[in-house]
Amino acid sequence: MSQNQTTRPTEAELEILQILWEYGASSVRFVNDKLNEEREVGYTTTLKLMQIMADKGLVRRNTESRTHIYEAAASEADMQQRLLKRFVDKAFRGSAMKMVMQALGNHEASAEELDEIKALIRRLESEDK
Repeated sequence: MSQNQTTRPTEAELEILQILWEYGASSVRFVNDKLNEEREVGYTTTLKLMQIMADKGLVRRNTESRTHIYEAAASEADMQQRLLKRFVDKAFRGSAMKMVMQALGNHEASAEELDEIKALIRRLESEDK
């Protein structure tokens, strides 16, 4: 298993990954500008975080040009799946049902969301047959 498959991003690293997933491979300056749309973050802070992320295997760094370009090492869906699995394992003792019941009990789902959940359940049931 590669290091980026076992490494969990911090909240700050996840913010950076979300920018890279949305906009694709980007420079530190671009990522920093996007972060500053939400809150003030210094360029050197963003640079250091992205260097750490490269060391951890969360991003890949292209150093062929003067401006280093970073890209996410894993897709957003892959990272979500890994983070969710760990969350379910740790917070709900591996029970997806407990997690879903908790989420639905604490969140007023729209009719559209409920329809999507029902469709997912039907699809999962048909795959089991």
